[in-house]
Amino acid sequence: MPELMIRKMVTVVEEVFHEGGPPVDTPLLRAAAIAIIHNPFAGRFEPDIQGFMDDLRPLGLQMAQSLVQSVGGAGRVEGYGKGALIGAAGELEHGALWHAPGGYAMREAIGGSRAIVPSAKKVGGVGARLDVPVTHINASYVRSHFDSMEVGVNDGPRADEMLLALVMTTGPRVHSRSGGLEVGDITGLDGLR
Repeated sequence: MPELMIRKMVTVVEEVFHEGGPPVDTPLLRAAAIAIIHNPFAGRFEPDIQGFMDDLRPLGLQMAQSLVQSVGGAGRVEGYGKGALIGAAGELEHGALWHAPGGYAMREAIGGSRAIVPSAKKVGGVGARLDVPVTHINASYVRSHFDSMEVGVNDGPRADEMLLALVMTTGPRVHSRSGGLEVGDITGLDGLR
């Protein structure tokens, strides 16, 4: 497979103290690690692209480990998600190559989890934004942790690039009060209930 070429990496950490209600003592952290890389398949249809997933694995692990540090350690991570934004000369399927490298890297960096890592992907131009969905790391039905984080960079992805993103959060939405399954009531081993 082609060599992985990174143009830039960005880490963003949000501290959320309130969403209109009373400020909380400990802010919710939402962090994103973003990599802008060259898309080796841009501008042409390539039937065999799966091997590039192996090339992306070290990048996924580097990004996931960076996020864990950004939020204060693996024990603080309660939510996660991933996404890919493909430049205009690429195709949506190129974003699907991020599913395994990004998801498994986050699971490894936080020491295991049970829930599927939600994801989003799309094709877009320079400056496009992507809403990365977030769910609880051990149970997809924990409503308090349904969230998203908008990611993007002002100068990418260029037509022949991909923006790859991982997101982690340290808890539920600030002022969550929509009911449903609570973190303390998680019983399933398959990430569902």
